[in-house]
Parts: sequence; structure tokens; C-alpha cells
Amino acid sequence: MNSILQQIRQLWSQLGINQRVTLAVTGSAVIAGMIALVAWSQRPQMQLLYGRLSPKDISTVMASIQELGIKSDMGANGTAVYVPSDQVHKVRMALAAKGIPSGEGVGFEIFDRANFGVSDFIQRTNYSRALQGELSRTISQLQGVRSARVMVVTPENRLLFTDARTKPTASVFIEGAINAEQVNSIRFLVANSVEGLKAEDVSVVDNRGQNLTEGLKEDSVMGQASGQMRLRRNVEDYFANKVDTMLVKVLGPGNSVVRVSAELETEALSKNEERFDPEGQVVRTETTTDDTTTTNETEAAQAVTGATANAPAPAAGGDANGAKKVSDSNKKNKTTQFEINKIITNAVKAPGSVKMLTVAVLVAPDPVVEREKDAARKEKLREDRKSMLRGVVANALGVAQKDIKSNVSIEEMPFQSTPKEEQGMVELLTRNSDLLRDAGAILVAVVLFVAFMRMLKRTKPDEIPMEMLTAQAETEAMQALPGGRSGGGSAGSGLTMPQPITVDLINDMIRRKPENVGAALRSWMDSDKKEENT
Repeated sequence: MNSILQQIRQLWSQLGINQRVTLAVTGSAVIAGMIALVAWSQRPQMQLLYGRLSPKDISTVMASIQELGIKSDMGANGTAVYVPSDQVHKVRMALAAKGIPSGEGVGFEIFDRANFGVSDFIQRTNYSRALQGELSRTISQLQGVRSARVMVVTPENRLLFTDARTKPTASVFIEGAINAEQVNSIRFLVANSVEGLKAEDVSVVDNRGQNLTEGLKEDSVMGQASGQMRLRRNVEDYFANKVDTMLVKVLGPGNSVVRVSAELETEALSKNEERFDPEGQVVRTETTTDDTTTTNETEAAQAVTGATANAPAPAAGGDANGAKKVSDSNKKNKTTQFEINKIITNAVKAPGSVKMLTVAVLVAPDPVVEREKDAARKEKLREDRKSMLRGVVANALGVAQKDIKSNVSIEEMPFQSTPKEEQGMVELLTRNSDLLRDAGAILVAVVLFVAFMRMLKRTKPDEIPMEMLTAQAETEAMQALPGGRSGGGSAGSGLTMPQPITVDLINDMIRRKPENVGAALRSWMDSDKKEENT
């Protein structure tokens, strides 16, 4: 260790004033940079705690975090709070226990406090405030919405209605930029949260004064058309994703683009058919009736003496003697009823069935095929590849064999960019941000150290001319003599007498200061060469 320090002191003594200043400034800058780099790498990583807060909530959250003794920062123009990443969940749990942040407006927590003696009107008003506050908080969580307020108007509950057309309505005020789908989502969210409220009775207005629901009113024509467009988009996305997920496994991510166009059946068909078939008779009922008649003959009764004149005439069907005949006959009657065959058909065909599918697929060229030198063989390989992909896509979509060439298009084309790979790289960098930061700090420190060592190696001691060497040699020689001064000089004068340079003196100089002697000799030799050249 002492030898290293001695070498450093010796090197420092050989440097000139400019070199000493440069070395000192460079070393100080390197040390300061390394200290700053280490301090920056040791700084805790801040993570978002809450965002898009109101000024009131910001002040409450910051005060609560200071009470917990945790470091915090503000960002996003004073609407977001950041805390160390390892303290995010702890702080959120602590603030949630205190009901912070409360959000814009009051929610159902208004009923957490017991309110005795409150009228029914106040209770209904509190319920309306709570419902509006909860809806405002929910809508504020949508992407693109910075803040929201909801106003709900419900008709008064009366026993006698003066106007049957009275119905609940709602208005939503948002601050931010949202699309038509988000507007519809807000309308249905509010409508399904209020009893009796319909989506068409919800109006959405933004902070620029634009009525976002003006172009979304449901009518008999446009409402049906928009529904058909949504159905078609969903069907096309389903089939495109079905093909794309299959091609990704074969071609790799980012090497294919699939677009599907679907033609749907948009008309609803209801068919009622009743058909009779005379040839297809069927026995429905059959009735058979049998009638039987029997004739019996009876003997005539003997007349009483003296009563013949008073007896009645013989009955019909009897003979002169008074005998009777009873007839018994059989009748058979058969009745058959036939039913004519009848077919009743009720068929309802709902809209949405797929009539025709056309698909266009763009794939990246195959590197193996592109390396082929023979142009004819390369073109054949391309066509075989496209034919194979066309058949696979057609089978996946259920396209008929006769319609494959006309409805399925496969083209090879070089892609300009790979968004999926770039997105994956961004996600990878985001997940490993801490590791990359530490690695960057180490890399910068190594670069600074290497630069410092290179500057140190390039630093050369000042060349000592031969005259200075001679004067130094004479001084050291005089100091080596007994008494440290020449005999002819006084001790207080500080003057030295010139002495001749001997071999012993040069050897002693080389032993004591080899660097200075070497520099002086090089300078001496260079000066002799210059004189010879001149």
C-alpha cells in the first residue's frame, strides 16, 4: 500500500500545473457522477397511488400519508399521488379504513350514520344523492373520463297520477373524451340502476357542451340498422380471430393479417302452412247398429155363451178365429267417418344467419422460399404455400369447395412493422425496469472509470531539458558532498559552484530519479537528431 501511495505521489510531482488541474477536475467530476448515480439508483421507485383526484381529495390524501410518515410525490398537474412501490397496498388499506378518498359526491355511506327522526322526504333525497354519487364514481372509472356527475329525476310517488306520461329521466355530465360505444355503455349503466328508467331517457353531455346522445337516439330505422352493423362486426371479428389464432401457431406472431367480410340474413321470416292431402284418408270413427224383429202367434180365446154379439172385433193381425201374430225383424246399420290428412307447419326464421363469407389474408414471405435461387422453383413454392393456406382457411370458415377461389384470397407481402413484437418489447422493459435501471447505473460507472483510466494513461510527465538535468545533477552532487555546499560558497548565500559530471554522479542520478534521466536523455537525443537534419 505504501508503494502504491509513493508511486501516486511521484506521478503527481511529475505533472505540470495544467495537468494537475485537469486531473483534479476530471477526478472530481467522476467521483461526483458516481455518487449521484449511486444516490439515484438507491432512490425508491414511486408508483401511482390514486389518480384523477379532486383538490379536496388530494389535500386529504396527502395529509393522511404525512401522518403515516411515508414519502409521497404529486404528479399529473396536481391530480395524482405517488408513493414508494413497496408501500402502495399498505397506504391504500390505511386510507380505505378512513374512507379516503371519498370521491366526488357522497355515496351509500350516507346511510352508515343513524339518523333518527328524519322525515320520509329527507330519506328519499338522501337515497337519490347516494345513487347519483355511486353512479358518478363508477362512470369516473371509465377510460378517458376524468370526472363525472349524474343527475336523476324521478317522479313523485303519488296515489293519483295527474299525468300518465311522467317518467324518470337522467342527465350525465362528463369531463373527458369518449367514443360512441362508451356513451351507450353509460346510458345503459344509468338506466339499469334506476327503476323505470329507459336508456333513451338518459342524456350525456361533455365539458365542451356537446350532446353526445344526439346521434344515438333509437328509431325504427336507424336503431335496427345500428343493431345489424354491430351483429355483423361481431360475426366478422369472431371468424377473423378464429383464423388468426390458427395462423399464428404456424407462421408466428405478426406474420399474418386476417380480415373477414360476412353477408348476413337480415330479414325475419315467419311461415304458417296448412296442407290437405285428399289421398291420405284416415278412418276417424266407425259406428255399427243392429236391429232384430221376432213374430210370435198366439191362440184365440174361446167365446163365452151368449156373449158373441157383445165381443169386439178381432184385432188387426189376427185371423177370424182371433189368433195373433207378432213379427221380429233384424236391421244392421253401419256408419264410418273419414278424416282427410292435414299438415300444419309454423316456421320462424330469425335474422343473423350467415349467407356468405369472404376472407382476405396477408402473410409475410417465407424466408426459406425467398432464399431459393431458381425463379421458377421459387414461384412454384409460393403458389403451393398459398394453395395450402387457402385450403386451411376455407375449411376453418366452412367455405364451400366451389367458392374457395372466389371467396378466399391469400397474398404474400412483406410487412413494414411488427406491432406485436414492439408491444411485447415494451411490456418486457416495463416489467424489468428496476433491473434495467441498476444495470444502467453499473454500465455508466464502468464507462466513467474506463474513461478516467484512459485519460490517466495518456497523461505524460513534463520533459525535462538537458540543462535542467545538469543543474539538478550539480545540485544533487553538491548536496551529496560533505557539508552539502562547495568549499568556496558561503552557507547563507545559497549559491553552488558548478561541478563536473562524472560517471559516479550519473549512476547516482539514475538510481535516484530514473524517470527524469530517461526523459532528459530522450530530449537530448531528439535535439541531436534535429540538429543533424538541419
